[in-house]
Amino acid sequence: MNNNIQNLKKEWREKNIMILGFGQEGKDTFKFLRKFFPEKTIGIADQKKLLKIKKNNKIKLHLGEKYLESIKDYDLIIKSPGIPFKIIPKSTWPKITSQTEIFLNNCPGKIIGITGTKGKGTTAFLIYQILKKSFKRKIKIKLIGNIGQPVLNLLPSATKKDIYVYELSSHQLHNLKKSPHIAVFLNIYPEHLDYFKDFEEYVRAKSNIFLWQKSQDYLIYNKDNKIIKEIIRKAKNVSREQKIPIKGKNYEINKEAAGAISKILNIEKEVVEEVIKGGKSLPHRMELIGNFKNIIFYNDSAATMPEATIAGIQSLGNRLETIILGGSDKNLEFKNLAKEILKSNIKNIILFPETGEKIYNSIVRHNKEKKHLNYFFVKEKNKKNYIKKSIKTAIKHTEKNKTCLFSPASASFNIFKDYKERGDLFKKYLKNE
Repeated sequence: MNNNIQNLKKEWREKNIMILGFGQEGKDTFKFLRKFFPEKTIGIADQKKLLKIKKNNKIKLHLGEKYLESIKDYDLIIKSPGIPFKIIPKSTWPKITSQTEIFLNNCPGKIIGITGTKGKGTTAFLIYQILKKSFKRKIKIKLIGNIGQPVLNLLPSATKKDIYVYELSSHQLHNLKKSPHIAVFLNIYPEHLDYFKDFEEYVRAKSNIFLWQKSQDYLIYNKDNKIIKEIIRKAKNVSREQKIPIKGKNYEINKEAAGAISKILNIEKEVVEEVIKGGKSLPHRMELIGNFKNIIFYNDSAATMPEATIAGIQSLGNRLETIILGGSDKNLEFKNLAKEILKSNIKNIILFPETGEKIYNSIVRHNKEKKHLNYFFVKEKNKKNYIKKSIKTAIKHTEKNKTCLFSPASASFNIFKDYKERGDLFKKYLKNE
């Protein structure tokens, strides 16, 4: 066990601790705390009325609508990323920390943090593969964050030699005062406007990936993104030589980022090229599902914003004939997506609520040349039928040897638990056709 964990144990011994939010991270936090404080009574607060947890006198539950009221009774609150700061009383913010903050402050290993409105998962996975291939078993390489595992239970065994590839969302970066040794900032667009007070707050949250870096740290950033180019001026501690500009669209920017990190860590160019050619991809990100009824299907359920769907449309080119769009409304603008669809060879547009109607109206508004498109609105009572009906509609109206892309350009929460459930159901019912 490293010294940082020993110090945490001392620091927290007398504190009254609450876990705020009991999803994947919350459960991992509970295991971590229980391991080091078996006799401590731990508070758990969640808006759900029922939790799958064995009740005992060492747990104090605060559940349901008024779950936030109990925060004032605790000295330390370990918050899950899904709970926005804007709904929490500001007077309690100084008592709030997170898995990300605890890990960044106490991990002795090297942390590579990757953020961006889109592409961070794909980039993190690519970098992870390159490091694994290069270092083999000489150094422990871990993929953590949104696409990897929660981080707290990795801390006790962490050493100085380890490398952690950390995919960091804006939710995880919000309110941080510590940045990773190597920060990768891919892009930034309006997103998560339901979570943050406004776009400016979202930009400030993302900026924490580099704002707290030291002189020995590295910052890799997309010089073609106007907003990043503007806010990068605040990275005053990082030397000019260690600010590394990259450029490119979609998968190109991922490769550029991976190449820059490989140079910093002295990884051979041949290893990088071999991994890139290998072409392993993450589930739900332009994932080729296969040929069904002589139609090629792609699952891009992780595309929760218009820019991600635009990238998917561009990557498939003239082969793309049918697209499935729509989901939870996060107050995003669909103008650029509408224009991209009108430029493409897409003929069939299958639309889910809530944003399906907004996307349709945007396409109609920008269709100056009156291009003929077929629109299909899916309205069903449950999520299984949404997916089944969209697949049947796609098969019925897509020409043989053409492509159908499931890329919602919207979040999933109005119908599905998350983008993973949405994508898994799409794959499941497609394979049953």
